Amino acid sequence: VKSMLMVANLPHQFDLSRAIERVSEDPLNQSESQLGKSIPGKRVAPSRREVISLQLSTVDIQSYRVHSTITSRLANTMIQSKVVNKAKHAQSLVFDVQIPKGAFIHNFTMNVNGITFTSSIREKSAARQQYAQARARGKAAGIVRSSALDMENFKAELNVPGGTKVQFEIHYQEVIQRKLGTYEHVIPLQPGRLAKQLEVDVRIIEPQGLRYVNVPNSLGDHFAGITTLSKGEKKAHVSFKPTVAQQRKCPTCSATAVDGNFVVAYDVRREVTAICVLQIFNGYFIHYFAPDNLDPLPKNILFVIDVSGSMWGLKMKQTVEAMKTILGDLRPDDLFSIIDFNHNVRNWRDDLVAATPSQMEDAKKYIQGIHPNGGTNINEALLRAIFILKEASRLGMLDPNSVSMIILVSDGDPTVGELKLTTIQKNVKQNIPDDVSLFSLGIGFDVDYDFLERLAHENHGTAQRIFGNQETSSQMKKFYNKVSTPLLKNVEFNYPRESVSDVTQNSFHNYFGGSEIVVAGKVDSSNVQHLQSVITATAANAGLVLETLEDVEGLDDFLKKEEHADPKFTEKLWAYLTINQLLAERWGEIRDHAFYLLFPTYFCILVDNDPHFIIHLEKSQENICFNIDSEPGKILNLISDPDSGVAVNGQVIGAKRHENKKLSTYFGKIGFYFKNKGLKVEISTETITLKDGSYSTSLSWSDTGSIIRKRLLVSVKKDRKVTITMDTEMSFLVLLHRVWKKHPVNVDFLGIYLPPTNQFSSSVHGLIGQFMPEPEVRIYNERPGQEPEKPEATMEVKGHKLTVTSGMQKDYRGDRVFGTKVHCWFVHNSGKGFVDGHYKDYLVPHLYSFLKNP
Repeated sequence: VKSMLMVANLPHQFDLSRAIERVSEDPLNQSESQLGKSIPGKRVAPSRREVISLQLSTVDIQSYRVHSTITSRLANTMIQSKVVNKAKHAQSLVFDVQIPKGAFIHNFTMNVNGITFTSSIREKSAARQQYAQARARGKAAGIVRSSALDMENFKAELNVPGGTKVQFEIHYQEVIQRKLGTYEHVIPLQPGRLAKQLEVDVRIIEPQGLRYVNVPNSLGDHFAGITTLSKGEKKAHVSFKPTVAQQRKCPTCSATAVDGNFVVAYDVRREVTAICVLQIFNGYFIHYFAPDNLDPLPKNILFVIDVSGSMWGLKMKQTVEAMKTILGDLRPDDLFSIIDFNHNVRNWRDDLVAATPSQMEDAKKYIQGIHPNGGTNINEALLRAIFILKEASRLGMLDPNSVSMIILVSDGDPTVGELKLTTIQKNVKQNIPDDVSLFSLGIGFDVDYDFLERLAHENHGTAQRIFGNQETSSQMKKFYNKVSTPLLKNVEFNYPRESVSDVTQNSFHNYFGGSEIVVAGKVDSSNVQHLQSVITATAANAGLVLETLEDVEGLDDFLKKEEHADPKFTEKLWAYLTINQLLAERWGEIRDHAFYLLFPTYFCILVDNDPHFIIHLEKSQENICFNIDSEPGKILNLISDPDSGVAVNGQVIGAKRHENKKLSTYFGKIGFYFKNKGLKVEISTETITLKDGSYSTSLSWSDTGSIIRKRLLVSVKKDRKVTITMDTEMSFLVLLHRVWKKHPVNVDFLGIYLPPTNQFSSSVHGLIGQFMPEPEVRIYNERPGQEPEKPEATMEVKGHKLTVTSGMQKDYRGDRVFGTKVHCWFVHNSGKGFVDGHYKDYLVPHLYSFLKNP
C-alpha cells in the first residue's frame, strides 16, 4: 500500500569503504588520519565546526537538475544534485528535497567519486528500522517525513572526506489531480545555495489535447522572463535555466534567490458533447470524468466551528474572516446553519434555513460576535449537527436531489464530554446518514489530524490541515471552494464484466465542479476491439446516463511515436489508484502499523521484568545485562537529562508473595516528564495519563487511540503498547505484560524500550541514560563458568575489570508472552562496576524527579 512505498532507504550501500579507499588514493585529499573520521569503527567525534551542511561555503553545488515528464496526468520526476566537499576535512553533505504528498519514490541513488550506490524500497516499518540503525552508525540513509501542507521531506545525509564528489538522484511519480479546474504540477525548488548549473525541464503529453498551459510567476519577479514555454496541440515543453548571475539575490550577493515552488498549470480540452474520456493502452484503461457545464445541486450544509479557548487570537480572527466570505458564496437554493462549540454546544438556528441575503447577514454578525473560551466538546457538536440534518430530512425540508454535508473546523483534541477518540468515531459512524459527507479542517500544529482524517474518510469526506498563520483564511476558503459546487451525486461507472477486470473504485457519492473522477482497470485487449462504458448519476434537474465507446488501440499510434511519453502510464496510474484504495480500506490497520516506525531492530536500551536491563552496545555488537533488586514502592531514575528537560522514572512493585525466599519485583508505573513543554505522562498497568498543568486526559489499556498536545504524541495500542514521540527527536516504547488475575504469585507489569536515535544532551544520566554515550567495553578471556552452559569472560569498562557470565535474556517486543531470546553478558551485584556508583544512588522521591548530583 501507499504508506509502505513512500519510504526509501539504503540497505547495502552503507559501507562506503570502496569510495573512501578511492578518495584516499588521491594525494590532493586529506591524510589517512583525517580520513579515519569518516570510517565506521575509527570515527573521531567531529567538532561543531566539522559538522557542516550544504549552507556553508566549503560545499559547492556543481549542478541541480529537475526533469519531469507528464503523460496523461501521470508525472515522473527526477531531481539530481551534484555537490563537492571542497574542505580538507570530512563533513556532512545533505540532500534535502520536498516531494508531493502521496508521491511514490521508486529510485534513489548516490554516486560517490564514481561509485554508484543504489537504494531499495522497504516496507514502512523495516525502512524506519534500517534508517535508525544507519543513522546510529553514521552512515548514509534516506527517509520520508511529513512536512508542509501538501509536501513531505526526503532527506539523505552522508559524511564524506574532503575533496569528495557526490551525486544524489531521486525519482518519484505522482498522479496530478484536477482542483478548481486546473492541473498544477508543483516542483519545490530549494537548492540552498548558488548552483553552477540549474535547470528545470518539464514536458507534458496529453492525448486528450491541451486547452492551455501557463507558468505562474511563483518564484517571484526576480525570475520574470527566464522561463520558456512552447505548446502544441497535445504537447508542451517548459524550461527554466537561470545563470549563476540570475540566481543571485543581488548582483553582489552570494545567496541564491531560488527558493520556492516552480509551478506548471494546465488543463485539457473537453468537448461539450464528450464530458468523459476513455483512454486504453497496453492492456489497461483510464476513464477520466470531469463535466463542468451542469447546474449545481442544492447544498444542505452545517458549519461546526470550534470556539474553545485555544482558538483565541489569530486563529479565530482568520476563521471569522473566512466564514464571512464562505457565507457570502452560498447560493439561494442552499440551506445552511452554524454550530459553534466549546465545552457547550450552541446553534445559531435550531434548524436549517435558506441562504437568503438577510439570513446570511445575520449569520455573519453571529460569527463576528464569537469570543473563544472553555473546553472542546467535539462529540456532542457533531451529534448535534447530524441530528439537525436528520430532522430536516424527516420533516421533508430537503430537496431529494440536494447534497448534505458537515464541515468541522477545530484546532484541538476533545477535552469535555466524550474524550475517547475511537468512541467519538463510533458515535458519528453509527448516527450519520449514508448520504451525508463529513469534511474536517484541522487548524494548527497541535490538532490531532489523524483523528480528523479518520472521521472524514469514514464518512465520505476529506480532511485538510490548515496551518494557523496569516494565510489561514485563504486556506479555508480554498478548501471550501473545492466542495462548494456539487454537480452530481450517486455517480456509478459500469463496464462489461467479460472484458474488464480489477476495476478501481467505480462508485462515488458526489462529484464537485472543477475536480475530476478517475477510474482504471485491466482490459482484455487481445479479445475485444472496443470498450463500452455506461455512467449513471443524479444531476440537478434529471438523471444522467452517459455511454462511451472507445477503440482499444486508439492511442497506439500517437503514444508509440512520442519519444517522451511513458509507455506504462496506464499501468502505473491503475496501480496508483489501487494502492490508494487499499489505503482507504485498511486505514485503521495501516495507522496502527506505523507505530513500529520509531523502533529499530536492535534496541538501545531494554528494561523489563525483575527489573532487568539490557544495554545494546552498537560498536561491539554486544548486549550487557544486569538486574536491579530494589524494594516495592521505590522509584528508580532511568533517564535524567536536565539540559533537554527530560526525566524518566520507574516505580517498583512486588509479586503477590515470595517464591523460593525471593520476592520478584517489576516496574508497575513509569513517569515521563518533559519539563520544557510542561508535560507529564504517567503510565501504569491500568491507565495512561497526559498532564499539562491543570489539564489532564487519560486512556485505558482497553483503548486504541492517541493523545497529542504541544507536539507530544502518546499512542496506545489496546492491551499491548504505548509509544511516546516528542517532536520526532525522542521516542519511547512501553509494553504491557498481563498475567492471569488469579495467578498466585505474578502481577501485571511494564517494560520500556528506547531506540538508539534519541537525541539526548551530553549531560544525560540515570540508570540507563548514562549509556546513551556508549562506553568503551572490551570482553576477552572467555572461559568455562561454574555452570557448563554459562561461560564466563572478563569485561573491561569504565576502568573496572569485571567477571561476566554468558546467558540468554528475553526481548518482549515481538512476543509479549514468551519473548525472543537474545544473548547477553550478565553483570552481577546490581550492575556493580558497569553502572556508575550504587543502584541506590538512583532512587528519587517522585515519579517526575530529576536525578540530583549524578
